[in-house]
Amino acid sequence: MWQNNKGAMQFINIATATTLTGWSERTFWRRFADGSVKRDTSAAAGKSMVEFDSIKPHIVIPLAQEDYSLVEAADNGSADAQTDLALLFMSHHKLKQGIAWLEVAVKQEHAAAMRLMGRCHIEGQGVDQDDNLGMMWIARAAAKGDPIAQAQMKAVLEKVTAG
Repeated sequence: MWQNNKGAMQFINIATATTLTGWSERTFWRRFADGSVKRDTSAAAGKSMVEFDSIKPHIVIPLAQEDYSLVEAADNGSADAQTDLALLFMSHHKLKQGIAWLEVAVKQEHAAAMRLMGRCHIEGQGVDQDDNLGMMWIARAAAKGDPIAQAQMKAVLEKVTAG
């Protein structure tokens, strides 16, 4: 469960916590040891879960109360939420974290994430600038049905056939 009866957030995956704070996993283990960050010691299968409230002051972007459900959905594997969280990070100039969330969504074949990854490669935002790789991602997004990517590919094809 994400929130307790008082509305306080519960536990998130350590991978999610690293993107929210910008800390390494090693830093989390040091902070678990010194007690400054709490973790779920009953987590199944050795999965490290971090108490959200204990990292709130260290999150690298401002999160409104309504953003907590986005974090929860992204943490639970929603590619839509992961893509939206990527955009949220990127809107605050946290490109490394934004790209990390796009990569997670792309692995799930999320078309909008593929299109955005393509744009990042074309513009060199958070990744090395690479037009070919960018076009590959946009083409994959178009093939998956993303309407913006389809319009972009149509424009490229019209330019190629006109020239």
